[in-house]
Amino acid sequence: MTTYKSPYSAAITGGGFLFDETNILLPLLLSEDSAALMQKEKQENNLLQINRETSRDRVMSEVKRRFNAMPRRFWSEYREMSEAAQKTAIFYVILKTYKICFDFQINVTLNKWRSISRRLTKDDLLMEFNEIGARDAFVDSWTDNTRGKVAASFLSILRKVGMLDEEGGLHPVRNSNEDMAYYLRSGEQWFLEACLLQPYEINEIRTAL
Repeated sequence: MTTYKSPYSAAITGGGFLFDETNILLPLLLSEDSAALMQKEKQENNLLQINRETSRDRVMSEVKRRFNAMPRRFWSEYREMSEAAQKTAIFYVILKTYKICFDFQINVTLNKWRSISRRLTKDDLLMEFNEIGARDAFVDSWTDNTRGKVAASFLSILRKVGMLDEEGGLHPVRNSNEDMAYYLRSGEQWFLEACLLQPYEINEIRTAL
């Protein structure tokens, strides 16, 4: 008898966007002595400066989860990006790491962007939980509190990447064509669509390759 393992996780509530924290920990994670250096930081808190050990441990676990979700080459290329491109790349990593965020972006945010209102609310995401829960028993078991925290974390991430304003209005990610061409070269055109770019804008980026 095989045991069902859900592809979903509520772990996104353990950190959020984590842009600064990722950049702080990345040299440690890329080091040959990664395990020892991460353990030292967990104990001594020299870099992160997060006073509570439980909070520090949670942040470090999520950054490591995201690091391990991507090829090592990605992170080497990430270090050469501009700050704006890095923030977009962190969003890309989040969508690749957390299936719940990927589903929110593809099934909810994109549909709202293509609608007349182009607005996204927490209620829109909570409705998506009903769709996911209907086919995934693990998500169906989440409490209203957990669902609310996951939805709030996702909305916060969209604000950090510049895709959502305080009134709930949606906006495309605006980086240079050269920066966005990275995802076309990587065979990840879906991400440009997830950034709310129009087909003609994606064609312009392709032309610039």
